[in-house]
Amino acid sequence: MPNSFDEIRDQQRDTWDRFSAGWKKWDELVLGWLAPFGDAMLRHADLRDSSRVLDVAAGTGEPGLTAAAMVPDGKVTVTDLSERMLAVAAENAERRGLSNFDTRVADAGALPFPDGTFDAVLCRFGFMFFPDIDLSAREFARVAKPGSRIVAAVWSEPDKNPWATTIMSAIGRHVQMSPPPPGSPGLFRCAQPALMRNAFEQSGLKRIEEEEVSSLMTHATPEQYWDFMTDIAAPVVAGLSKADTTTHTKIRQEVLASARQAVREGDVRLLSTATIIVGMR
Repeated sequence: MPNSFDEIRDQQRDTWDRFSAGWKKWDELVLGWLAPFGDAMLRHADLRDSSRVLDVAAGTGEPGLTAAAMVPDGKVTVTDLSERMLAVAAENAERRGLSNFDTRVADAGALPFPDGTFDAVLCRFGFMFFPDIDLSAREFARVAKPGSRIVAAVWSEPDKNPWATTIMSAIGRHVQMSPPPPGSPGLFRCAQPALMRNAFEQSGLKRIEEEEVSSLMTHATPEQYWDFMTDIAAPVVAGLSKADTTTHTKIRQEVLASARQAVREGDVRLLSTATIIVGMR
């Protein structure tokens, strides 16, 4: 486990660079799956035609891409640690004909923008991977204009997210994995009650509100779910790397059996739940 913020940041960059091809491969599926969370964030962001928007840890570009279409006279800047992920975002923007969209490699804890630059700051599923959540929240507040909205989405507790726990629980039953130190980056790090509210309050944000939003991850077959998770999820790949061939086969069989239990109307449908948190600068 990295023992400094710099090491955590570098590890995150390397991980997302390594998995960028998988995210590009599955981009269409991810767009549909995560759209309800991005849509809820944009509803809270109070955008105008001329808004200047920052989307931090945007990966392949959402919800910044959707925001760009909503601010025809404005501009959207998306940032990420991974240059390779941002390359996919730029391709997506070009394909959609968005000329008011740009990308920039940046650390969420040291944003390269002047104070009071943006009319809205967005971050979908980034906070749980930041080395220092409070520092990043302060940076978001710093670069936001007075009266603007800062909006984030973080995963709710594990039992509301079988899209992740279906495969991770199976791995955990067969592979000994050391629990990460408290506060280390991870999917459900920000599910703790009041953690994000406290971070927003400490950064000086006001009128803080939270909303729980759910979506369904949908796959045509259990096998597609397995392929998707082993392409895009670093914890899954790390866990499976500890399994020998026989154990790997057992894990796969268990995951496919669990996914079959989630088939509804011909598709595998797995619940995904997140908390949207919004504060005013």
